[in-house]
Amino acid sequence: MPSFKNRTLFENTCAAMQGFLRILFFLCIAWVSVCPALAESAGTIEIEQVKVERAENASHVLTAACSLELNSSLEEALQRGIPLYFTLELEVSRPRWMWFDEKPVSSSRTMRISYNVLTHQYGVGIVGGLQQYVISLEEALNRIRRPPAWVIAGKDVLKTGETYFAEIRIALDLSYLPKPFQVNVINNRHWQLSSHWKHFSFGA
Repeated sequence: MPSFKNRTLFENTCAAMQGFLRILFFLCIAWVSVCPALAESAGTIEIEQVKVERAENASHVLTAACSLELNSSLEEALQRGIPLYFTLELEVSRPRWMWFDEKPVSSSRTMRISYNVLTHQYGVGIVGGLQQYVISLEEALNRIRRPPAWVIAGKDVLKTGETYFAEIRIALDLSYLPKPFQVNVINNRHWQLSSHWKHFSFGA
């Protein structure tokens, strides 16, 4: 027959194991709850293609294509009537021997997607320009994924025959949102959507 001391040790060991299993159970529950939120934050946006060409009037025109997928938080905000803004930023430079690099172009362009809850249509277009209306979110996103051609430099801004180096990125621009809303989302990972800088070169 086991002694009182051995029985007490056995009971303490069982209690400790039950406590450990209880903690492990709650940790598993917490992980299952957190995983969807972590996955949900992974909206994606990246510049995939970019090209600069000289137009007939000697200006330079940029065309680009990017990938873009919204997470559910951004889709929900859009459905509730909060417009989303995406800004393209472009920097163009030309190295100069024994002098600072020339930077003839530093520009940005912002596009907007909105949803009209009454007409169930999406408006999309360049801020300050005409808006086009489509019936599906996918159609609206495609207008952002392949934005209209962009005149980045007028005639004689870039020197013929020179090679220029450029970088471009696209990001969800929170600065266009109403100020009270900015405070709520500025540190929200669900609203942090930006591509890497894409580096490329072209001949003028």
